[in-house]
Amino acid sequence: MTLSILNHALRHLRGLRGLAALAIAYAALAASGAALAQPAADTLRIGYQKSASLLVLIKSQQSLERRLAPLGATVKWVEFPAGPQLLEGLNVGAIDVGFVGEAPPIFAQAAGADFVYIGFDPAAPQAEAIVVRRDSPLRSVSDLKGRKVALNKGSNVHYLLVKALQKAGLKVTDIQPVYLAPADARAAFERGAVDAWVIWDPFLAAAEKQVGARVLADGRGLVNNYAYYLAARRFATHKPRIVEALFDELARQGQRLKADTPAAAALIAPQQGLDADVVERTLNRSEFGVAPLTPAVAAQQQQIADTFHALKLIPRPIRIADALPAKWDAVARRGVPHPGDAR
Repeated sequence: MTLSILNHALRHLRGLRGLAALAIAYAALAASGAALAQPAADTLRIGYQKSASLLVLIKSQQSLERRLAPLGATVKWVEFPAGPQLLEGLNVGAIDVGFVGEAPPIFAQAAGADFVYIGFDPAAPQAEAIVVRRDSPLRSVSDLKGRKVALNKGSNVHYLLVKALQKAGLKVTDIQPVYLAPADARAAFERGAVDAWVIWDPFLAAAEKQVGARVLADGRGLVNNYAYYLAARRFATHKPRIVEALFDELARQGQRLKADTPAAAALIAPQQGLDADVVERTLNRSEFGVAPLTPAVAAQQQQIADTFHALKLIPRPIRIADALPAKWDAVARRGVPHPGDAR
């Protein structure tokens, strides 16, 4: 089974370059073996990042497993380093559902991935920022001209960088982008190999607390920084009760998290390998309240897509409406078994 999946991934690699090729290979390898085997009829495979605090909390408590048990469904968790790689995993069939920022779905849709938006979390513009080292001479975004700036290509911070540069009267071509995944970018940032880093929480909070990173600009006044829950179209169509149960569990656990943030931070911190105070800072500037996409949110996502096409970051124009479910009202449709769960 693993060999056939890898062959499938290699077919996708033909004609692709750079990040796209590496991401597809990563998706095939990271989810090989049991994770990439054809799931049981009612297995929900969730792609997540350690930065996805609510999913990390739900995973650590196994509350979703208990929630899905009355439906005869199980859960398989597949970790990815960032949103673009996660979306490639969705595209090659390694996962059924994933959680990412604003930009990855746009790049994935432009590449032909077949998914639907099943929900979003509210705006959290402070949860991503452009940072420099504490002793850096750079004092404003305009100072980035000609400088090396690290970011994860195709991630939510890609749009933040574009908008911040535009506000400062600069273009992406006025800087030297250095495309690195978060862990590699952190290392390059600390040793001075790049002049600035565009990053999201909890990596942002960790850099602030641990190495004294200084914020040049965050998303306020520039971007909304919504976060999206996506599902493979086929899975969402054929397993709506499982998707609805996930939706309800996200809403319920998000409310509990905000009701006692310090307690949630204490549970999440060991899973993310961070101190509880770093996680608490992340949670305090994040929003949790999953809901179906509204016309206004879809319009904002379309604006990002149009911007990326104008900048030639995606090869063709896309319509966000093409990735919206024909009918989806998970909040209104109830009746999913809801066993109690303990902390």
